[in-house]
Amino acid sequence: MKTVTDTPHAVRIEENVWIRLRDGTHLAARVWLPAEPPAAGVPAILESIPYRKRDIKRIRDARIHGYFAAHGYASVRVDARGSGDSEGVLTDEYTEQELCDGEDVLAWLAAQPWCNARVGMIGISWGGFHALQLAARRPPALQAVVTVCASDDRYRDDVHYMGGCLLSDNLSWASTMFAYASLPPDPAIVGDRWRELWRQRLAGSGPWLTEWMRHAHRDDYWRHGSVCEDYSAIRCPVMAVSGWADGYSNAVFRLVEHLDAPCKGLIGPWSHLYPHLGQPGPAIGFLQECVRWWDEWLGEGDTGVMDEPTLRVWLQDGVQPQAAAYRYRPGRWVAESRWPSPHVRFAPWALDAQRRLVPTEEVDAPPEGPLDLQSPLSVGLLAGKWCSFGSAPDHPYDQREEDGGSLVYDCRPLSERLEILGAPELELEIAVDQPVAMLAVRLSDIASDGKATRVTYGLLNLCHRDGHEAPTPLEPGERYRVRVPLNHAAHGFAAEHRLRVSLSTSYWPLAWAPPRPVTLTVWPQTLRLHLPVRAADPAIDAQLPDFDEAESAAAPAWETLRRGESKWLIERDLGRESTTLHIINDQGRWYIPEVDLGVTVHGEEWYGYRGDDFGSLHSEVRGRRELERGDWRIRTDTRTLISCDADHFHVHATLDAWEGEERVFSRIWKESVPRLLR
Repeated sequence: MKTVTDTPHAVRIEENVWIRLRDGTHLAARVWLPAEPPAAGVPAILESIPYRKRDIKRIRDARIHGYFAAHGYASVRVDARGSGDSEGVLTDEYTEQELCDGEDVLAWLAAQPWCNARVGMIGISWGGFHALQLAARRPPALQAVVTVCASDDRYRDDVHYMGGCLLSDNLSWASTMFAYASLPPDPAIVGDRWRELWRQRLAGSGPWLTEWMRHAHRDDYWRHGSVCEDYSAIRCPVMAVSGWADGYSNAVFRLVEHLDAPCKGLIGPWSHLYPHLGQPGPAIGFLQECVRWWDEWLGEGDTGVMDEPTLRVWLQDGVQPQAAAYRYRPGRWVAESRWPSPHVRFAPWALDAQRRLVPTEEVDAPPEGPLDLQSPLSVGLLAGKWCSFGSAPDHPYDQREEDGGSLVYDCRPLSERLEILGAPELELEIAVDQPVAMLAVRLSDIASDGKATRVTYGLLNLCHRDGHEAPTPLEPGERYRVRVPLNHAAHGFAAEHRLRVSLSTSYWPLAWAPPRPVTLTVWPQTLRLHLPVRAADPAIDAQLPDFDEAESAAAPAWETLRRGESKWLIERDLGRESTTLHIINDQGRWYIPEVDLGVTVHGEEWYGYRGDDFGSLHSEVRGRRELERGDWRIRTDTRTLISCDADHFHVHATLDAWEGEERVFSRIWKESVPRLLR
């Protein structure tokens, strides 16, 4: 990434500015401004998140917000209520209180003498959700949004559930926020109040996991903050961005399809990162694209942005599965003028008499059946994370080991390249022997040497076969016709490669397995794979301009005191029949001279089971955060565990906080949550 110093404006920074809310609470903001703004003011860009502007996100923030300010915008980074240096307590994500706070912040920005009353919002993940949710409330000052790696549907397509299946990222994400919310504000900003504010947080936040787990179905809790409930509420322009290795790419397609307001969609090969930092590559000049967006909707317009295709995606070529994270995904940019696209048709594939996948028109005779399947709990150990963060080997690995515990259907080697763009869907008839069951479906690209790279996948809690609002138990032995949507994908299957569909009855630890082992009966003659086949449009694709090289503003100096490490370790004890996936996510320790602060961020996760005992599933996440300046030394240790039996999940969490060598806070939480058809 290129650091840019020759920019249209010099920049001045206000390290901390207080924003007073309607209830008297003060939020802390860091502000980047053009050094000499015009008398009429400039547009403002807001990013509001709970991730500590003062230290943990300081380097990232400077690169982004300094860049916007250098191009003529006031760029403002706010610590959400109860986080960083802001007052209050952070009690959950996307609360009504947070949205009211956001409205107050937007009104405050519009009233500042350096602002011309036109405001845009940008955010990734939490910040992207926050921007979309505020856009749906239509505050007067908000004129445009850039939302990155966020969703329009908090139940169907977020870190908590997928197809009604409880995701393990639900635990790891809850644990991340447990750790963030445990840290105090900086005494250099809030003065002697820091200890009082810290104790309020320690006593008032705690783990959010049980609240999320209590809401097993799509109820009003999840509808709140889900902009899909009323797309027409959003009237300002939206740029929606994600990556294929991220967990949120599906939402881009839905936003482009359903928003009445101007909307552009962009999906690269990236994980859960801003695209100028994009991994896997290629990274792009994303901040330049943002400036063009701001210029179009907050500036004088006529940038040509709206003359460009509505949707632009990186169509990936097949690659060999890798044990580590991909550095680069080969492919090419393609574009669509609208979505759904006239260039994409859903082609049904079925099984022939030899149980090979073929286009339905080539089926000579249906296969015989039925077939039974009961997958071992090991299917899923190589699935990677629901959402990759790009810093660890958290992508899916070679699927051949996973396929050993699955029903697998291949096609013949392709005679020519086949490209897909969109969400495949599998339709079939099944029966099960338990009232609660799940089905995992994977679509893989099989190279000539037999290695299997997962292209996309889908999960369905079969109790949710008729919807997520009111699931019902299955009747053992009864035959059901189900449809399993897979995640959107853009992929080119090379000639001589094969497509493979794999079915399994568990996918641990990406998703929590059912209460008991399930035997699934499949009638293969009913199987239909609906593939979104794309016909290339040279008139559009060949004329796409390249993105600029990734740029950013300069980051403040920092010193690495201890390098971090990211590892995925599978540990098997054959004597005890125990298996554990151990994930190390250590960001290391670093020092930031301009605020004289040392920062440590460390996390570890464990997901384990014994033999074929579905009641033995357990997971644990530990986090450590440390802040140090001279004699001021703060440490928090968080630990969250989930175990289960056939009827309940059991949650056990601990928080210990240290000031120097003294433990100043310690608390234990224990709660059992009914499984409720999970």
